[in-house]
Amino acid sequence: MNASRRSLFAALMLTAVGCSAIAQQPYPNRPITIVIGSSPGSATDGLARAIAQEVTRATDQPVVVDNRPGAFGGIAAQAVTRAQPDGYTLFMTTNTTQAANPHLYKKLSYDPVKGFTPVALLAKGSLLLVTNPGIPAKNVQELVALAKKEPGKLNYGSGSSSAQVATELFQQMTGTDLNYIPYKANPPAITDLVAGQTDLMIVDFAVSLPQVKAGKLRALGVSSTHRSPLIPDVPAIAESLPGYELGYWNALYASPGTPEPIVARLNELMRQALKSDVVKKSIESTGMEITPSSPQELADFQRSEYERWGNIIRTAGIQPE
Repeated sequence: MNASRRSLFAALMLTAVGCSAIAQQPYPNRPITIVIGSSPGSATDGLARAIAQEVTRATDQPVVVDNRPGAFGGIAAQAVTRAQPDGYTLFMTTNTTQAANPHLYKKLSYDPVKGFTPVALLAKGSLLLVTNPGIPAKNVQELVALAKKEPGKLNYGSGSSSAQVATELFQQMTGTDLNYIPYKANPPAITDLVAGQTDLMIVDFAVSLPQVKAGKLRALGVSSTHRSPLIPDVPAIAESLPGYELGYWNALYASPGTPEPIVARLNELMRQALKSDVVKKSIESTGMEITPSSPQELADFQRSEYERWGNIIRTAGIQPE
């Protein structure tokens, strides 16, 4: 072997050794990106940033939150499902992309089950039934009576699948007929509700509770089976409508095919983050409850939610767009 070939061989060996060393470095050894399908300022955005802060603290690696709103989370979902399965591109999302969208749209740019590797369930949240103060109903029973007295007259706004499906379930269980007004997002829907352009919503605490505390909306019920500590005087809808329950949830996913050791490490990091005061405050301030899980528990939970949301949507007669 001549000198030039020996030099080339040595260089190749050094490169191979270097690559092997990098591959054997513990995860994570470079920046992580958490992609979300909502805009800055949303509840999911706040949770993602709080968790990013804690993961950075635990790993000494930067964690970037990448907001990709649009297509009801579909743009963000597509970006992650096509990413390298190395644990450096993650998807923090809700039931919208993983349980509702498949039943609301004929074509999706991602597969909610096969397109992701479950990492961990993070939190579950309840919704708040709110009305414009001009509506005479002071509780759930009075609202149902009013809606039955004037079928199709009361309008409800919705800017998310959770808000729409929660109200559809309410109609199914009460035998009422409400008029659906679609919005691109819940904040403008709340604005119109406050202005009296619509009559009611069942929507997340993040956008509704501040308006209730300001006296601009009236809260009639919470969508979980129990009352919320954020507004303990407001009963659960189930207290007047036994069996009613619908909420939303946040979970973390990785790209399909992500190795099990990386998924296990991510799950460990999520459990650690959920114990921190920063993340607890972010979750509890929006009326959610911390609900850590294993990857398999998330997969099982998503499967049951997929079936439940599908049943509600089909019963409501909502046709996929």
